[in-house]
Amino acid sequence: MATVRAISVSAMDNNVYLLTCRRTGSQVLIDAADEPEAIEALVRSASPDAVRPTLEWVVTTHSHADHVRALAVVTARHQAATAAGAPDAPAIQARTGVEQTRLLRHGDTLRVGDLDLSVIGLRGHTPGSVALAYAEPGHPVHLFTGDSLFPGGVGNTQGDPVRFTSLLDDVIARLFEAYPDDTVVHPGHGASTTLGRERPALTAWRARGW
Repeated sequence: MATVRAISVSAMDNNVYLLTCRRTGSQVLIDAADEPEAIEALVRSASPDAVRPTLEWVVTTHSHADHVRALAVVTARHQAATAAGAPDAPAIQARTGVEQTRLLRHGDTLRVGDLDLSVIGLRGHTPGSVALAYAEPGHPVHLFTGDSLFPGGVGNTQGDPVRFTSLLDDVIARLFEAYPDDTVVHPGHGASTTLGRERPALTAWRARGW
């Protein structure tokens, strides 16, 4: 039902993800991080995926500057709707001038064509960080985790033990306890991983505190 494409942009190796519904052509871009022309090339590269691909949504996983630098250009160019975690939306608008069309909360579903994307709140890296989960029957689940989960650990919480505990608790309860080991994790920077690959390290992550 969906094709997943990705590119890395900027010196910070930010991942930008594009999901295309193969039947309807509806598309969602996850994190318009930087380099709008590279993002435009990514969108154009999806032309074989559907008859009339159309970028309908841009979802921002969290409010940090390196994840929103191309947001204004991309949304204006495609007249796309926008979505982000409700607590992070004011900061995103302050950075970009882009008001969020939809405020996301844990447990919401974002429908893009025939695709149902589950919204998962992961509090700690920022108050309103969200992940998106896409499940297609007969295939591994895809998790787009922003800066909340990476190979080797959770996102940066600046040494704050309260934020770290909040983030790790959410990651365990809402990701590791909710999805199987073959679930593919697509982080905001760097390489993808699976929940099964990371699961044995959860106790060590908590013990080290980051």
